[in-house]
Amino acid sequence: MARNSIYMGPRLKRVRRDLGLTQADMAKDLDISPSYVALMERNQRPLTAELLLRLASTYRIDIAALADDESEDMAARLQVVLKDPIFADIDLPALDIADVATSYPGVAEALLRLHTAYSEEQLAGASQRENMAQGEAGSTNEPVAEARNFLAARRNCFPALDDHAGQVGDEAQGLDAMVARLKERHGLTVQFVDPDMMLGALRWHDAHRDRLFVSHLLDHASRKFQIAQQLGLFEARRLVDEALAEGRFTNENARTLSRRALVNYWAGAMLMPYRAFSRAARRTRHDIEALSREFSSSYEQVTHRLVTLQKPGEEGVPFFFIRIDRAGNVSKRLDAAGFPFARHGGRCPLWNIHHCFSTPGSIVTQRVELPDGQRFVSIARTVSAGGGSHAAPRAMRAVALACAEDHAAQLAYFDDLQRHEPTPIGVACHICHRPRCIARSAPPIGREIRPDTYRDAGTPFAFAGD
Repeated sequence: MARNSIYMGPRLKRVRRDLGLTQADMAKDLDISPSYVALMERNQRPLTAELLLRLASTYRIDIAALADDESEDMAARLQVVLKDPIFADIDLPALDIADVATSYPGVAEALLRLHTAYSEEQLAGASQRENMAQGEAGSTNEPVAEARNFLAARRNCFPALDDHAGQVGDEAQGLDAMVARLKERHGLTVQFVDPDMMLGALRWHDAHRDRLFVSHLLDHASRKFQIAQQLGLFEARRLVDEALAEGRFTNENARTLSRRALVNYWAGAMLMPYRAFSRAARRTRHDIEALSREFSSSYEQVTHRLVTLQKPGEEGVPFFFIRIDRAGNVSKRLDAAGFPFARHGGRCPLWNIHHCFSTPGSIVTQRVELPDGQRFVSIARTVSAGGGSHAAPRAMRAVALACAEDHAAQLAYFDDLQRHEPTPIGVACHICHRPRCIARSAPPIGREIRPDTYRDAGTPFAFAGD
């Protein structure tokens, strides 16, 4: 038997306390000495197979439940957290981390919660500094910013939701099975109707008549997603509440937006189960269109799901995702790796996300380089919302999925792209210090503008010292 299955100190102590027993009581019941119980609880003695059977028989405990070891997952989560630069100067061997997770699960959980709170504070501080730098009104308790910080502090990954949604997805595969589950488990009849019957809505739960109305103008992937959302509202409520309880919200609007994001997360995880989707992503080398067909999901749903593959111990490529309209307004932003231009939006006009509006529906790829030398690969394409009939309103937006060039070899798009030189772009003009950029819309903070009385430098701004 493996070491993690034999040394069960914290779990043995938890069982004893749950039963209201002292070490002497348990020792008497198991016919061993109190000192041996103490040694086992400190992981200084193993719990033998004979003792495990005696324990299960004496206290009528399911052996499988007792042997279920959560320490590996805890250790994986700790290893991710301890990669934070704040711990860079501390020697933290993997074996020590595993020992903490196994022997002191309470301490490990406390550290994880503390780091999550620290991450939220860091993100809130970054938002505040950005607002001050741009001279914009607003604060970190703005609902959208708070919701984004809540997701980003957790790397937009919620393993408990993934696991639960995957189980439901295994039990209800395909639209017909999902509709049947709503009927059998929740007494809800699904009807696909004209959106005019719902005042233009895509989905409406009529609780009085036990009906779920879904727009018949939606394509197959969107219908599935709407049904999955409704299942999530019913079946993942407790898990969503538990996740939200860890957040630090200053207003109810931020909590509401975060709840909606978690339900959407659950729906995506049901349609694209973590392990199956992660394996397919590696097999196809993250070919978004191929994944879209394999999982009968939209292009945007697949890109969104790729960002969430950060389950500790089973991490995928760390992507970030952004969605903008033609005017450059950001309507969605998800970051799994703390990339610098994920926080500031897609404001550089040299970035390919702005170019794909001229070729709707086509994927546009690009290597980009930031002023500090960091290089990324960006995959952008337009996506449409609405439509379904001649008179139905439509909206076109662009989405970009990007990752550090260190991971680019894992992408099908990089085979041709690596022959091209990276495009120099900036995070945002006010913090980009490339003086010769002809696309600049504002001078960088701290640079003195030179009055070019005698010559035209051919750039929007000329700076003293250049």
